[in-house]
Amino acid sequence: MNSVFLIFVVLLATAFLVVFRDIRKKNVFIWLGSYFKQDWRSDAPKGATKHLLFCFVDHYEPMWQKPSYYVECARVARWRQDYPKLCEHHRDADGRQPIHTFFFPEEEYRPEHLNALVELCRMGLGEIEIHLHHDKDTEAGLREKLSRFTNLLAKDHGALPRDPATGQPRWSFIHGNWALDNSHPDGFGCGVANELVILREEGCYADFTLPAAPDPCQTTTINQIYYATGHPHRSKSHDTGVRVKVGAAPVGDLMLIQGPLGFMSSSRKFGIVPRIENADVRTSSPPTISRVDDWVNTGIHVEGRPEWVFVKVHTHGTQERDMDTLLGAPMDQAFTHLESRYNDGTNWKLHYVSAREMYNIAKAAEAGLTGDPGIYRDHVIQRPSYVPETT
Repeated sequence: MNSVFLIFVVLLATAFLVVFRDIRKKNVFIWLGSYFKQDWRSDAPKGATKHLLFCFVDHYEPMWQKPSYYVECARVARWRQDYPKLCEHHRDADGRQPIHTFFFPEEEYRPEHLNALVELCRMGLGEIEIHLHHDKDTEAGLREKLSRFTNLLAKDHGALPRDPATGQPRWSFIHGNWALDNSHPDGFGCGVANELVILREEGCYADFTLPAAPDPCQTTTINQIYYATGHPHRSKSHDTGVRVKVGAAPVGDLMLIQGPLGFMSSSRKFGIVPRIENADVRTSSPPTISRVDDWVNTGIHVEGRPEWVFVKVHTHGTQERDMDTLLGAPMDQAFTHLESRYNDGTNWKLHYVSAREMYNIAKAAEAGLTGDPGIYRDHVIQRPSYVPETT
């Protein structure tokens, strides 16, 4: 009996060490405390119709792994050809088809790639925003990149709206390598500690980078829509912030809209330890029905408006290994589930939204506006024309 007990203890200790090593390797301790302390979720008012705002953002990188020009073009052509087919039979409560937000990298710009995406945008199936990979950068270098690229997109492609008062392009952002505000502990992938301030001053209205788990750039703040304040001499200043709240004035430099982060309810390592749910959609983590439900149940919302549920998921859409998932049956089934489970018109209404529209609806909630959030898609930031200014 003693030997059996000893074997059991050894196996239990080994399992614990394996789990502990896995948790540490995936940087779970950065956000685990916040996960267990989540007390900000609240139920919608009794009898109220809940509105699901579904946003799919894409770190869209045609030059991923530096392929040939032919491969770049094939990746973009696949989206231009197959995304309209995927969306053809899907509609939300407003009669809108799914919309994909392409965060295009400044360092990968080719006009022909943007023109193909603009065609999808003109169909109402997409919008274009800003993505950037940079390392050991400076404030001057970052400002030059952002100003040049955003003005180019507005002028040559009509892909960004301009502020009606200043003429400055307005846009949202996803940071390459997750390293927003120089947040990597090794200083990799950025170099600019006051990045939040620079982003705001150059026309950015919201960041959609997070969640970054299992990357060490992940913040302790999870599952929130909040404002962060930049600090010129401190990196990762968005680690904490002030929640966006109904009736409250904005506080900080930039709004951050996070996607769901937690643990998958139906996928466990060794059949025991739940895998990390980080809102990443790809072939290895397909958009199953249980994942969709988990995203919704996370309940991300503007404080004081729990009946408007924000679900933002992300992908890297140009990677061949994932295209059949993103443009084929798995995503088709996810859209079907969203439309059948969360769009009955009484308990739920579904709204497919772009990143820009999601920000506008968050601002509408902050301003105390009520009713159907679908009417606030253009509340603050107007939809781009997708007509070049040079024509």
